[in-house]
Amino acid sequence: MTPPDSPGTTAETGSAATYGATNALAELLSVVDRLRDPDGGCPWDLRQTHASLIPYLLEEAHEVADAIRHGDDAHLAEELGDLLLQVVLHAQIAAEQERFDLEAIARGLTAKLVRRHPHVFGDRSAIHPSWEAIKAEERDVRGEAAGDSSLSGRLGRQVRGQPALTGAGVISCQAAAAGFEWDSLEGVWAKLDEELAELREAVASGDRAHAQQELGDVLFTVVNVARWCGLDPEEGLAGTNHRFLDRFSRVEAALGGNLSGQSIERLERLWRQAKAQIRAEQAREPDGAQSSLLP
Repeated sequence: MTPPDSPGTTAETGSAATYGATNALAELLSVVDRLRDPDGGCPWDLRQTHASLIPYLLEEAHEVADAIRHGDDAHLAEELGDLLLQVVLHAQIAAEQERFDLEAIARGLTAKLVRRHPHVFGDRSAIHPSWEAIKAEERDVRGEAAGDSSLSGRLGRQVRGQPALTGAGVISCQAAAAGFEWDSLEGVWAKLDEELAELREAVASGDRAHAQQELGDVLFTVVNVARWCGLDPEEGLAGTNHRFLDRFSRVEAALGGNLSGQSIERLERLWRQAKAQIRAEQAREPDGAQSSLLP
């Protein structure tokens, strides 16, 4: 079977959608090439390096996730475009240094997808190795961490590029699956109480480094609580952020945008009013119309 975008597949023989996407991508590459042109390009784009773009890459990925949560197709398409720009910028920077380019990225990804899906691109009737077995074989070919096949070593490689909260969830799940687990949820609650007490003690001591460490322990234990309860900590925190900003904006509006000098009693009263107002609005919405981020 000929894999997609293989040398045997051209824009002319592909679908109209593929042809249009190819043209659009070529136009995008041309624009980015112009932005990075030392002779008349954009000063900001010219200053960027792989390292300087890291915050923007992470920000755009999170904004894509946020658009997905809100179910806004126009917003999602825009944010995916911003994320694609980051990929193209990294490819352009590497191409300028004659290291690799977008074609190498795309061909490498295509080959990887075909290799990891032998049940699709190979003999469907044959018994094929698992996804993880194929990935392990690829690591052996690259000579990557050949001497470290331990669970901790594999997890370290898996989570090193992930946000800390996501990585904690991966580590927690896989460590538990390997047997490193509490006997019951009560044990997790007890551990959380213990970690909170240690955080309070560390903060009271004035040792910032120790307090930072204990804060991490508290958050990691909360991730374990979420796993035991079948909850998603990332979704939970995203929902809280959304609810807080919704309520906070109403408090701001009630005060004409001036929060300074207000008593805590008045702020708390306006906060409770905002919560009640939001609940009343939700109660008037038809079934299924509420966002999944709202309580």
